[in-house]
Amino acid sequence: PEERFQGNLAPELGNSVANLNAAQLRARILNASYFNPNTIMPAYYRTDNLNRVATKFAGQTILNGQEIEDVVAFLLTLNAANQSSK
Repeated sequence: PEERFQGNLAPELGNSVANLNAAQLRARILNASYFNPNTIMPAYYRTDNLNRVATKFAGQTILNGQEIEDVVAFLLTLNAANQSSK
């Protein structure tokens, strides 16, 4: 934590979404640990079975439903950009 730059934690985002449709992207945002139990990516729309949640955030999702859809829409633009550059 005391180091400013700690390297890359994930592959390039455009490549990560290249072969995923909206439903697949949504599922990964909602609960990435369903697909990879060892992921460090949080579940953005779950409130149960979470670890180390601060008391003031207990029972709340990180993103609301509209925000999830906004992220999916953004990721789909990366997907489209990836497809058009091929």
